[in-house]
Amino acid sequence: MERIIHQGRNVKRFREILGIKQDALAIELGEDWNQRKVSILEQKEVVEEDVLEKIAKCLRVPIEAIKNFNEEKTFNIISNTFSDFKGNAQASIVNYHCNFNPIEKWLEALEQVKQLHASLIQEKDARIAVLERIVNKKY
Repeated sequence: MERIIHQGRNVKRFREILGIKQDALAIELGEDWNQRKVSILEQKEVVEEDVLEKIAKCLRVPIEAIKNFNEEKTFNIISNTFSDFKGNAQASIVNYHCNFNPIEKWLEALEQVKQLHASLIQEKDARIAVLERIVNKKY
C-alpha cells in the first residue's frame, strides 16, 4: 500500500532545512499571508498547485521536490547508501564520493606509530648503552 505524500509536511521540512521561520515565509508569500496561515498550510496533506508554485519559488526548490519528497524512502536511501564502505555509493538524494580510503589512512597512521615506537626503543637502547659505559668506567 503506497502512502500518500504529505505536501504540507514537506513544505515544513524544506522550510526547516533552509532555516526559514513561518513568519518569514509568510512575508515572502505576500500580504494575505501570516504565520498562522503558513502553519495551517503545513498541516494540509494536499496543497493547491498555485500555492505550491509560490512556496517552491520562495524556498528556491523545485516544485517536484515538495510534491514527491518521501521521508521514509529518503531515510532508506541514506541508510543503504552509507552501508557501502567502498566510497562508491550514489543515490539521487546523497552523492557521497570519498576521495580517500579510511582504512588506508588508518594503516598509514598505524605505520607512523610503529616507526615512532621503534625510534623510541632505539633511543632507549642508546641511553642504556651510555649508562652502561658510565657504570663500567666507574667500577
